[in-house]
Amino acid sequence: MHLSEMTPEVDTHTHTVLSGHAWSTLTENCLAAKRRGMKGLCLTEHAPAIEGGAPSFIPHSQQMLPDTVEGIRVYRGIEANILDHENHLDVPPEYLRLCEWAIASIHSHMFPEKAKKTENTETYLAMLRDPYIDILGHADDPSVPCDFEALAEEASRQGKLLELNNNSTTAHRPGSLPSLKEYILCCKRRRQRVCVASDAHFHAMVGNVRPLMTLLEELDFPPELIVNLTQEGFEGYLRERITRLKNLH
Repeated sequence: MHLSEMTPEVDTHTHTVLSGHAWSTLTENCLAAKRRGMKGLCLTEHAPAIEGGAPSFIPHSQQMLPDTVEGIRVYRGIEANILDHENHLDVPPEYLRLCEWAIASIHSHMFPEKAKKTENTETYLAMLRDPYIDILGHADDPSVPCDFEALAEEASRQGKLLELNNNSTTAHRPGSLPSLKEYILCCKRRRQRVCVASDAHFHAMVGNVRPLMTLLEELDFPPELIVNLTQEGFEGYLRERITRLKNLH
């Protein structure tokens, strides 16, 4: 089967109404995933620095959720905001350590001095060295320039992942397509593992990554580097994560 015809079994970046500006509930997202034949999704609410976002303790509250909703495995996670070039996050380590999956993202509308490529790169590299962070969110965003080669090199060194975000193919993140292509080709050259994510803010977006999968096919991207293409592959990475965190203590 061609990549353009495939849907990743796990969507690694989804939001619910708790993110403050998304439109669907967790149950609605899971039902949408089920209709697409998927097996899991990561619940990655926006953290509090974004207006209306979930509180920093949301990973603690997620412990009350069942492992599966409507037959879909729900991986408890967060999308933490990178706040500045001093590498501050809006979720403290005591809550990050409760997550099964943690994204660190720069959101350009709330980030100071976003045009500084060198400083942006150093901040992203620091995030990749944080043991609780698994992946950088939408680091291909051209409004926050960075050194893709450096990111891929450090992600490989740390055993971390890089995100390919479907919103970079849409009008939601205008002007991103050339940067996204460059990012994909960098990961391909470096044999860097990635996740393909919807960044869904409405249930119909969950698992809806056809534009990105088509682009990956056009660029001849190796399917074996897409960690979340299968649930088995994604959970293999999560086992690496567990080992990494055990080695902290």
